[in-house]
Amino acid sequence: MFEQTFKNIDDTLRLVCSNELDYVEQSSWILFLKYLHDLEYEKRLHAELGATPYKPIITGEFCWDKWAAPKDASGTPDKKNALTGEDLLDFVNRELFPYLRKFRQTAASPDTIEYKIGEVFGELKNKITDGASLRDMLWDIDALRFQTSEEKHEMSHLYESRIQRMGNAGRNGGEYYTPRPLIRTIIEVVKPEIGKTVYDGACGSAGFLCEAFSYLNERVHSSDDRETLQKRTLYGREKKELPYIIGMMNMILHGVEAPNIQHTNTLAINLADVQEGDKYDFILANPPFGGKERPEIQQNSTIKTGETAYLFLEHFIKHLRAGGRAGVVIKNTFLSNTDTASVALRRKLLEECNLFAVLDLPGGVFTGAGVKTVVLFFEKGMPTDKVWYYQLGLDRNLGKTNPLNEGDLADFVALQPEQKSSDKSWTIDVATLDETCDLSVKNPNKVEEEDNRTPEDIAAEIELLNTDSNRLLNEILELL
Repeated sequence: MFEQTFKNIDDTLRLVCSNELDYVEQSSWILFLKYLHDLEYEKRLHAELGATPYKPIITGEFCWDKWAAPKDASGTPDKKNALTGEDLLDFVNRELFPYLRKFRQTAASPDTIEYKIGEVFGELKNKITDGASLRDMLWDIDALRFQTSEEKHEMSHLYESRIQRMGNAGRNGGEYYTPRPLIRTIIEVVKPEIGKTVYDGACGSAGFLCEAFSYLNERVHSSDDRETLQKRTLYGREKKELPYIIGMMNMILHGVEAPNIQHTNTLAINLADVQEGDKYDFILANPPFGGKERPEIQQNSTIKTGETAYLFLEHFIKHLRAGGRAGVVIKNTFLSNTDTASVALRRKLLEECNLFAVLDLPGGVFTGAGVKTVVLFFEKGMPTDKVWYYQLGLDRNLGKTNPLNEGDLADFVALQPEQKSSDKSWTIDVATLDETCDLSVKNPNKVEEEDNRTPEDIAAEIELLNTDSNRLLNEILELL
């Protein structure tokens, strides 16, 4: 039922929105309000069972079953008297959104669901300008249920698939989505723990935080563990409005009632002001690469560069607590670039942290990004002596229809704990590095394979490359 409902919603949104990014954003705020309605229903039942009063979060005409999906006495959708057309749009834009925005000022504290409601609707705008279409969406979403663990799991899975499609849509959508098999592998290596903090300062759609929650949720052994995981474990920051909203919704659908995500520019934090209480035990991140920051933001770092990914990496090194572990994705050119900033940042990483593993990823892992990346695994508090490398070589090209899967990473996960050597893995001694601390990937164990392709195979590959080139050219022309 859920999949058909989402299909209906997308069909409606195609009439009023221009792209996949808007589909996700506009369906998110409606899903959020339906989720809150079901959450309130669940909390009210628990209160009644315990013979305690329940104070609702959303009241009066702003309750879901008053404006979005009113029912008649028999519980049937009251389509005759439900708001629609301009009346519905006026209510949403002039009354509902202003009401929800005020929650940020009236909430008891920032770690409450009330405060998060105010934050989300302080950033959102309703872009659905056709009241009839909005009415159709409301009836569709009202049919969804968020009351059992199975329903919530299915909903979170479907929402993840929407985020993936948004990433696959290319352009700036791709920066919001890190393949989940890669995230789960990074978490498996970093091994976060309940009772300690997990941080992503460039959290996008919150994929790392959602997967960390799922990983830790399987390790909950008490009600204290559960409360700690809910309120004092997962932290994130996100600069851009759309991924911030989607990240909040994604965490909520995964079971985090009041996500600790801030809508702010992480790099505006001056690293000279960072205190011990500002640090985290585990850092999981895929910061944006290729971006540039303003000169006044660059002044917050000791590494003089405008490259966003480099500024984030220093931010993560500074914010990692002694003994803490991190897994950070970065462009592979970081390992060998000879500019002053690259050399200084590599030296800082090697001197302040133990870079215990580097996972070299093939091209195509990130849809639409067109860059090769590596994952840096490091522990704060001791200098690096040796670095273990793993070069992920696959016998196929990765892409939208053939993405990275967890089976591709199984050998890396198996070899990493003991850092064994193989035809894909090896270890270097930091003492042998040159003055630039060049960490580039040079596999000494790689067996060169004989090229057995026929002329027909080569011609087919050339044709495929030409097709990809033409597609990229057309996308560029669309942007001009």
